[in-house]
Amino acid sequence: MVQELVANQAPGIAANDRTAVGCDNPSYLEDENPDQDHPKKEKEKNDKKEKKLEKMVGFFELFQFADRWDILMMTISLICAVLHGISTPAMIIVFGTMTDSFVASGTLANISIAELKNSSTSECFEIPGLDLEADASRFALYFMGLGFAVIILGTIHVCLFLLAGTRQTGKIRQKFFHAILHQEMAWFDSNQIGELNTKLTEAINIIKDGLGDKFSIFMQLFSTFVCGLTIGFVHGWKLTLVILAVSPLIMASGALWTKVLTSLTGQELAVYAKAGAVAEEALIAIRTVFAFDGQQKALAKYKANLKNARDIGVKKATTTRACIGFHVSLIYCCYGLAFWYGCKLVIEEPENYSVGQILIVFFSVLIGALALGQAAPNLEGITKARSAAYEVYNLIAKHRPIDSSSKDGHKPDDIKGDIEFKNIHFSYPTRPDIKVLNGLNVTVLSGMTIALVGASGCGKSTMIQLLQRFYDPDVGEISLDGHDIRTLNVKWLRQNIGIVSQEPVLFATTIAENIRYGREDVTDGELEQAAREANAYDFISMLPDRFDTIVGQRGTQLSGGQKQRIAIARALVRNPKILLLDEATSALDTQSESVVQAALDKARAGRTTIVVAHRLSTIRTADVIAAIDKGVITEQGTHTELMNRKGIYYSLVMQQASSKESDSDEEMDDALEEVKQAENNEHTSMNIINRSSFKRKSSRKLHQTNSSEPSQTIEDNIQEEKPEESCSDVSFWQILALNKSEWPYIVIGLLAAVISAAVTPAFAVVFSRIIGVFAISDPEVKQQKAALFSLLFLILGVIDFVSYSVQGYMFGKSGEILTMRLRGLSFKNMLRQDIGWFDDQKNTVGVLTTHLATDASQVKGATGTRLGLVTINVSTMGSAIIIAFIFSWQLTLLSLACTPFLIGAHFIAMKSVSGHASKDNKSLTMAGKISTEAIQNIRTVVSLTREDAFYKKYLEHIRKPYRSSLTKAPFYGFSYGLAQGFGQFVNAVIFRFGAWLIVNCLIVFEDVFLVFAVLLFGAMTVGQVSSLAPDYAKAKISAQNIMKLLQLGPSINSSSEEGETLSNFEGNIELCNVKFAYPSRPGTQVLKGLNVKVNKGQTLALVGSSGCGKSTTIQLLERFYDTIDGQVLADGKDIRGLRLSWFRQQMGIVSQEPMLFDCSIAENIEYGDNSKAVTQQEIEEAAEAANIHNFIMSLPQGYNTRVGDKGKQLSGGQKQRIAIARALIRKPKILLLDEATSALDNESEKVVQQALDVARQGRTCIIIAHRLSTIQNADTIAVIQNGRVVEKGTHSQLLGKKGAYYSFIHAQVQNQCDC
Repeated sequence: MVQELVANQAPGIAANDRTAVGCDNPSYLEDENPDQDHPKKEKEKNDKKEKKLEKMVGFFELFQFADRWDILMMTISLICAVLHGISTPAMIIVFGTMTDSFVASGTLANISIAELKNSSTSECFEIPGLDLEADASRFALYFMGLGFAVIILGTIHVCLFLLAGTRQTGKIRQKFFHAILHQEMAWFDSNQIGELNTKLTEAINIIKDGLGDKFSIFMQLFSTFVCGLTIGFVHGWKLTLVILAVSPLIMASGALWTKVLTSLTGQELAVYAKAGAVAEEALIAIRTVFAFDGQQKALAKYKANLKNARDIGVKKATTTRACIGFHVSLIYCCYGLAFWYGCKLVIEEPENYSVGQILIVFFSVLIGALALGQAAPNLEGITKARSAAYEVYNLIAKHRPIDSSSKDGHKPDDIKGDIEFKNIHFSYPTRPDIKVLNGLNVTVLSGMTIALVGASGCGKSTMIQLLQRFYDPDVGEISLDGHDIRTLNVKWLRQNIGIVSQEPVLFATTIAENIRYGREDVTDGELEQAAREANAYDFISMLPDRFDTIVGQRGTQLSGGQKQRIAIARALVRNPKILLLDEATSALDTQSESVVQAALDKARAGRTTIVVAHRLSTIRTADVIAAIDKGVITEQGTHTELMNRKGIYYSLVMQQASSKESDSDEEMDDALEEVKQAENNEHTSMNIINRSSFKRKSSRKLHQTNSSEPSQTIEDNIQEEKPEESCSDVSFWQILALNKSEWPYIVIGLLAAVISAAVTPAFAVVFSRIIGVFAISDPEVKQQKAALFSLLFLILGVIDFVSYSVQGYMFGKSGEILTMRLRGLSFKNMLRQDIGWFDDQKNTVGVLTTHLATDASQVKGATGTRLGLVTINVSTMGSAIIIAFIFSWQLTLLSLACTPFLIGAHFIAMKSVSGHASKDNKSLTMAGKISTEAIQNIRTVVSLTREDAFYKKYLEHIRKPYRSSLTKAPFYGFSYGLAQGFGQFVNAVIFRFGAWLIVNCLIVFEDVFLVFAVLLFGAMTVGQVSSLAPDYAKAKISAQNIMKLLQLGPSINSSSEEGETLSNFEGNIELCNVKFAYPSRPGTQVLKGLNVKVNKGQTLALVGSSGCGKSTTIQLLERFYDTIDGQVLADGKDIRGLRLSWFRQQMGIVSQEPMLFDCSIAENIEYGDNSKAVTQQEIEEAAEAANIHNFIMSLPQGYNTRVGDKGKQLSGGQKQRIAIARALIRKPKILLLDEATSALDNESEKVVQQALDVARQGRTCIIIAHRLSTIQNADTIAVIQNGRVVEKGTHSQLLGKKGAYYSFIHAQVQNQCDC
């Protein structure tokens, strides 16, 4: 009866609390989007953010994606929901009328319990005109009829609304991902990638929750409120008005609780979002973090955000539980007031009010008010959905000025390829006050090749982006064959453009599929031909799985040169009319470059080609060379014309030529003479292929599957997560032990829970006894006892409020401290693992950040608050059974026989909900990986016009959870209806048997109500325990994950303080007979007995073919991995015996694709030395040494300018110079330069190279490079082939040997002959 509804409310409250406390992932946060160049505006933006959090779509707008079938299902659902809601007040009428009959059995004779016990069954009092058993039988049929109606109506309205919501969510998910894929680049520049992925998962899930059954359940409860209120006025308007005077307070308390919870949850999510961003950024750049010993800085930043989240979490838990306690205490007060005044009315107006009438009025109005309060969480879910939908729907509806999905725009039947830039002015939208192009004019005729040269940041790459319509110019026009490209169809335009960029992006699939991204309908023959033309076929053929080799995320299993050649093949296979080459051969050695350049020269025939390059060998054959300075074309012409003009281009050529002069002109002349007379040594030439970024190189072989599984793709990765669930079992006590440090909080919380548990049976006793008061004949005694029991209701309310508040603070404190500690320990232990652990596919960034976000909160779900809930439920049910047996063992046994069915019905309902959600979320993991890859590499996806391909892959992976959701909806609906309706059957059985007991004088009617109330309320609270089953199951898995991580000991502990430190470290490095294979591919040995040595102050240059082991050598030196055999020595000491953090502090590294963090330029440079507080003066000195100071000072915010995600707000050269400054600021004893100047223009390269030459003085330096200017002055040059050093010596010595190094120089010298 009423206890049933109150108890039904409790699981809802608990579930809502659980959702709030456990939801640590960002859900519907507005974009933070700090202006990259205006950090001083952050406070203003934070203020705006608070306002944005309140923005939401209109109620009916939430359902804007519903079609006519959805509308039909929702309409039928709402009708059934209203009828379902009416059934509860109808049950109250039955209950009230039945109560009159039961009370009449004791009123006429005024039988006392003592008199009853002293009489025999045959001596029972007979009450004239009362056939209690017949009445009870009739009421039992009414209860059963209502039960069947509730099951049917509940099943229909929940099932249909859930089906409609699932269908709508599917459409929203599709449209949202489609909208993201087709946004213009300016939008991506101003939105954090991590937030987009969050919105695509968490925000959509919140919308799904709001579109599901919440509104139909809300309508059910609202109709209960309206109907209850109506019945109250019909049966007793005076009592109804008194109860209504209190009801607003009850409803207001529920509304206040909802508002406070929503506000604090929003704050908590915002803080956790920041913590998650810190962790994700550190894990993505884990090699940079390790190299610069930044683990403690990342951990401190992460913990600072966790501390803020902890404080908000404690505040939220305390406030929430106090609000719930206040809400319940008001209900108890309402009980007291209603029964006191009701008793007064029965005495004064016996013709209008009976105990049955009082109960009907009281429970109708009260249950109506409770139903409205119970509807609050459902309304809150809808409100959250409206908030989450605000940005999602706006983005779907957002007008896209540059839309690749649009069918609009002209599609010429033929394209010549005439391109013209007319008076182009342009500033990037994120930096509108910095002009990149200032009235640029240039014309490229069909079939011609134009080379763009100029300093880094002058606007070369910007022109390429404008031509692809990543952006539109602020002023001016870009035309293709006389058509303004803004009038052309965007997708058609991009399909006719092939591009190879300096930092090529490959996708986590096979080599063949990556090339096929260039053109979907390419044949195998065409695919192989493109690979041959790009000089990639040979190295692909040497791989175990050839074209079926998985390249890993962003191509991490390949070297930089291999990646770039595959990217070239991908561009060539689409046979474009326009070819854009942005440093397309920068990662290739000279020999490979000459072969690939020949292929590109052949590919350029008949095509309009725009080349951005620094190497003379790339641009000297161009039809037109355009020099750009400060955003304008300063001169253009052929190589010869510009050389004769002796302008900017001439100075660039002279700088490059002078930088390549040998120390001895005579030696170079001899070398030139020897080279000219040499035979073609192509078969002995070395493919000196530069590796890309340090991060990418060191993760080569990442995620590589066994060669016996060539068909494995990223889709299989999801299967690899299964072992996580099968690790050693964790008991409840082990989970609780994680919280043992907080035992004082837990003990006090449990004591409060026990007190709260005592309130429940006490309430049942008072409730039954106050009904018995109405059987008393003496009006004065009746009024006195009514006042006494009403006061007891008030006392119970106060006790419940205090106990709830204490539980909230104690369990909130213990739970949030546990969450913070587990998150901190988990992140700390991740940061101490070796790189080989991160190479494992099961430990990708997405998987690790998910574990950080969810595991700790789920473990918290099995301790603290949940432990208190278990205590309340167990204590309540235990005391309820004892009390029930004391007053009637017969009725108690029958009730206990019904209890398992009641508990089972609620358990099935809870299980179906949780199973539905967990299965859906698990199935969506793969779709999340697809979306993450597409969004992170959006520029490549867009330039290849492969948006639709990723969209189709995404749809394939969300189809399964979509179908699963549709299948689960009917079962969920039925379980909900069963849980709602089964209580009516219990009512029928108990009261019918109770009537028989009364008639046979085995019990008095007060005890029937006592046993009924105490057991039913106890059973409902046990139903809440069933809701813990899904949480506990998840908590066990999460605890297993955490314990497994915390117990995991790395083979190379980055945070260990063990090991020797050398007081006078000189920097002598030696690799002795080193053998090595990557842990992820142990069958492929990379180093096979490598021996090389460099003494202090000397420079060692490593050259060799792609995959020969150059980058591996640097990784072993950084001790990212340990050798299988042999030793790496530093000053004669095996580096495995040195303290790792100290040893890495002695090294500084600059890689080709530097990883910058999303913070200010100053903070990125400062990151180079995490052992002390770096001064601004030191930062500026390092920047000046790296030739970046003047550029930084030209920015509006100077050193406080944010560089964006992975430094995307800067050009390649600017990023590299900041990375150089970062390496120089730590003043290392050993300098590792991995193509440190490859992304620089000639002028910058010369200055930076001079700075590096100065920096090398007195330091041991190891260089991986191709350019002669970089390696010719090395003290030792080592040529590596097949994992061994095949020759070494100085530049002149190796030239004299005429071996592998000689042939490497051959092509480069030839390229200089025309200068």
